[in-house]
Amino acid sequence: MQSPVAAVRRFNRFYTSAIGVLDKGYLGTPYSVAEGRVLYEIATGEGATPKAIGEITGLDAGYLSRIVGKLERDGLVGRARSDTDGRSIRLSLTPAGERMFAGFNLRSAAVVEDLIEGLNADERTRLVDSVETVEALLGRRGAAPAPIVLRAHAPGDMGWVTERHAIRYGQEYGWGAGIESLTARICADFLDNYDPDREHCWIAERAGERLGSVFLVKEPDQPTVARLRLLMLEPSARGTGLGRKLVEECISFARAAGYREIVLWTHAVLLAARRIYAATGFELEETWVHDDFGHDETGETWRLKL
Repeated sequence: MQSPVAAVRRFNRFYTSAIGVLDKGYLGTPYSVAEGRVLYEIATGEGATPKAIGEITGLDAGYLSRIVGKLERDGLVGRARSDTDGRSIRLSLTPAGERMFAGFNLRSAAVVEDLIEGLNADERTRLVDSVETVEALLGRRGAAPAPIVLRAHAPGDMGWVTERHAIRYGQEYGWGAGIESLTARICADFLDNYDPDREHCWIAERAGERLGSVFLVKEPDQPTVARLRLLMLEPSARGTGLGRKLVEECISFARAAGYREIVLWTHAVLLAARRIYAATGFELEETWVHDDFGHDETGETWRLKL
């Protein structure tokens, strides 16, 4: 049997080569892996400070300072004094930094997608389980999990939302192609008719991994009514309170946008979602039976008056 040290070293050699870590410029950019990681932490951490980034990445303070200085000189990162602590510096991306990070993030995801392209559903599940096992075994004992952040939609998110709805509801509830086609239409309509003052999509993410979604959109011909759509959590995010947080974000946005009601469509079989809706003040208004997803399901309309 191969020793654990040899096995880990062999995997490190394989993976660093597979994802291009050894390339002169990581992911086709003029930046190193370390610089890309700092850029990521600034992009995804709200009000990120050099101290916090150093704690997350383990980078030496002097090395981190040189990286931040380079990103500033390149016009990608700006700094400002903290509103609550005048001794602390907050880092943020400039518009140029946001554009750089968006492309960087997409290319990073594409590299991994290419790696797993030939895996079937069972193999992908095994891969995820294996990666999580590695993280649990090699991660620092007692280390706090990375925070879950909510962000607006970005390129590629609508494809992910469609895919995850199709896979999750297909595996857990036996729903057929109808759920995938419906989700794809909702996502396409959202992009085609997006009104940022009256509509929003939230993507929940932890350490670069998408964990959930929810949309708030206009109800046709009813200017005072918004519709909550596509609330979905990955199994790994269950029990974190994320579902309720996503719904509460919708409610807050709807109030600020001047809506008077929020309506939604769900199903009796989706017990966890129904508990969230009830807990946040929605009331069941109507039920009916349909077979849009391949077999009979009890659909429900819930409504919240703001």
